[in-house]
Amino acid sequence: MPFDPARVDCWIFDLDYTLYPPACGLFGQIDQRMGQYIANLLGCDAQEARRVQKMYFHDHGTTLAGLMHYHAIEPREFLDFVHDVDMSVLREAPRLADKLMALPGRRLIFTNGDQPYAEKVLAALGLSHCFEGMWDVIAMDYRPKPEPSAYHGLIEAFGFDPERAVFVEDSARNLPPAKALGMQTVWLDCASEWGSRAKDDAAIDLVIDDLPLWLDRLAQNLAGSVALG
Repeated sequence: MPFDPARVDCWIFDLDYTLYPPACGLFGQIDQRMGQYIANLLGCDAQEARRVQKMYFHDHGTTLAGLMHYHAIEPREFLDFVHDVDMSVLREAPRLADKLMALPGRRLIFTNGDQPYAEKVLAALGLSHCFEGMWDVIAMDYRPKPEPSAYHGLIEAFGFDPERAVFVEDSARNLPPAKALGMQTVWLDCASEWGSRAKDDAAIDLVIDDLPLWLDRLAQNLAGSVALG
């Protein structure tokens, strides 16, 4: 089914690589600190730490979930360590803020990061005022996307109709559970290293490669629908 913005009254966005581009290097810092954490934990070299890190990410949805499963780590300690990064690489995005605020209906963040980190990112981007709330990995009880429970929790917490929602996400593997619940899905293909992993075309209603440009076109589409209606 083609993407139909007229059906949407709840706009759900992933955070990392969705509201800012990979080129800024923020997540690269986090990736490096994850490797450092694992090397410290296991007493291994950087190469082995990266192998473990990516294995856990692929098998458990996040590196954190794998570490909790196999090593019973304290998640707060891990999150604080890996999110101790330089936010100055982000720039305020007033045009993106305007485009988000123009969307009709509710706007939510759905992230496998934690809320303190997400709030810092939104503040650095100048987008804090654009979202009603967020559902983070702590609220998910550390069972991250694409675990179905994360999506059910989001819907229950914010009380929206999934058939009137759209989920915009850079990681294709996180879209099928949303689609299964009736949401429309938009894959932001930002050419990241892992974005297309486990991509299921049947679970993707629309593919975009530029969020602000898509929001511009969306505004025009919605304005045209109003004018014609």
